[in-house]
Amino acid sequence: MSSRPRIRKAVFPVAGLGTRFLPATKAVPKEMLTVVDRPVIQHVVDEARAAGIEHLVFVTGRGKAVIEDHFDIHFELDRTLADRKKDKELAALKADLPAAGMTSFTRQQAPLGLGHAVWCARDIVGNEPFALLLPDMLHHGKKGCLAEMIEAYDAHAGNHIAVAPVPEEDAHQYGIVGVEDAKAKVSRITKMVEKPAKGTAPSNLHITGRYILQPEIFTLLETQERGAGGEIQLTDSMIRLSKTAGQVFHAVRFDGAIYDTGSKLGFLTANIAYALERGDLAGPLKAEIEKLLK
Repeated sequence: MSSRPRIRKAVFPVAGLGTRFLPATKAVPKEMLTVVDRPVIQHVVDEARAAGIEHLVFVTGRGKAVIEDHFDIHFELDRTLADRKKDKELAALKADLPAAGMTSFTRQQAPLGLGHAVWCARDIVGNEPFALLLPDMLHHGKKGCLAEMIEAYDAHAGNHIAVAPVPEEDAHQYGIVGVEDAKAKVSRITKMVEKPAKGTAPSNLHITGRYILQPEIFTLLETQERGAGGEIQLTDSMIRLSKTAGQVFHAVRFDGAIYDTGSKLGFLTANIAYALERGDLAGPLKAEIEKLLK
């Protein structure tokens, strides 16, 4: 059995304003918008818990208290469901509820970028490797993306980044990695570039919003200069961790579907895709779609 530390904690940066979904997100956090009947953040937490994560760390901001409420007991609702004999609904709520002490919340007090949001979780994570999941990105496959990444970590140690192919003509819109073997499920990363100029990308594998990182990243984030957009970029510190600290990064290729729920099209597509997998919704939804297309 490996002696390397287990991945026990996962960080969820949920402080963003969700301006692409205004006015819907004026009073409702974008992470609480629902894909079918579950908030986006619940889908991502489900992925983490299925991978064996024991502690959920949310980096929040002003106006995000409803996320904390979502992962807490709602006594009045539970009592009402019990009184009305809605046992199925009550059981579902209890199944989703994290155990006492399983969640932590910390504030990102200014919108200084993803790297800064991760740094805000430093004291809760401590000196151990951790997972980072961007809640906008839903990874949907037969096996959870984070579960695959933890398997790769158990085999190879180091740092791991989930990747997936994009059309080469679109590579300039993403964070891109170069790898030793672009066709392998897990391959050592040779280069990381944030939104490379057209025609210069080292591959067509883009970073999809799932990471396993070593705790040394926090020290680098603390001194990281602002990069693209005037923000503290996580990619910049990952590059430093690779080059100056000599730490190895592996790409873990995810072959399922990925939906960017931070975009309107991705959000709508995710709702349709998830609903079509539901036995109670697939048939009627297909019928309604056919009517609309006519």
